[in-house]
Amino acid sequence: MIPVTKPFLPPQTEYQEYLDNIWKRQWLTNMGPLASQLEMELKDHLNVNHLLFVTNGTVAIQMAIKALDIKGEIITTPFSFIATTSSIVWEGCTPVFVDIDPDSLCIDAKKIEDAITENTTAILATHVYGNPCDVEAIEVIAEKHNLKVIYDAAHAFGVEVNGKSVFEYGDISTCSLHATKLYHSIEGGLIITKDPELLKKLASIRNFGISGFNSFSELGINGKNSEFHAAMGLANLKYITRIHEKRKALAELYDDRLKNLKSVKPFWHQSASENYAYYAIVLESEELLLRLKAEMDKYEVFTRRYFYPSLASALPYLPKLELPVTEDISKRVLCLPLYYDLTFEEVEFVTRLMLRIQNN
Repeated sequence: MIPVTKPFLPPQTEYQEYLDNIWKRQWLTNMGPLASQLEMELKDHLNVNHLLFVTNGTVAIQMAIKALDIKGEIITTPFSFIATTSSIVWEGCTPVFVDIDPDSLCIDAKKIEDAITENTTAILATHVYGNPCDVEAIEVIAEKHNLKVIYDAAHAFGVEVNGKSVFEYGDISTCSLHATKLYHSIEGGLIITKDPELLKKLASIRNFGISGFNSFSELGINGKNSEFHAAMGLANLKYITRIHEKRKALAELYDDRLKNLKSVKPFWHQSASENYAYYAIVLESEELLLRLKAEMDKYEVFTRRYFYPSLASALPYLPKLELPVTEDISKRVLCLPLYYDLTFEEVEFVTRLMLRIQNN
């Protein structure tokens, strides 16, 4: 069987060494020494000044909305994981969907201003597959209309734009460290901001809004993560360069072998580095996608329709809205297997199988 993804795991002895020390300290959560160490090492690795390790990427988005005191309408993308939209609704705000760019698959910055009303207070955009949004254009729009900007950067670990971390753009960026991500702490998330006062507020929100032994500064939540998750993050971080290089080589092999497949890849931001978080293709037609997926399933080669369906038309708690580009792309996009332990021989098999199905 070839799954669509598989988590990287460090040598068990290295993780066990962290666990042995946790047992000795008996400090399991509440920002223990490993959680603090992970934050320090991630700041160095990502070259950012302020970062918090939190429970997961969804809580990170909810905390971001809360910390920025966002109310009313939030302009967002319908081409993302459900957590992007559900977090907006969960925080009592209204998502206003804007169609995506057909090439990058990120929110179409040229269409954002048409969706702004007197109730708009923020933009929440996703760096799809790690491919950065048009961050410069969004920054101009946000400044012009006095809007807050949050980036759902769940896929974008390690990506740089114009030589600096993609997490440095917007008021807050959030990232997921879920086990399906190229870098993970089993469960986990990150919140990144350039503003030290905002970071202080986020840190308080992460810990129930507690400001002292007998005082509270604001409404908070339990957004802390455990020492066990931090241990996995620390163990995995040592291998991040190796993980990146292997995924890059696998992606380049896909590129070479799939030249004759009737598909295109998303157009990557021209000033950004790639992290090879996903190998996504947009097929010529949904009919071809369905045929490929069904036949590959028979060989236990598993792919994923990601993101499908469009969030604008599929959620039972929101009015249905059909946005033409998103509807079209979501029906034709397919993610292929990509993970550290995937072998080059398996990619050869997957690509030969895909071309045979297409051509028969």
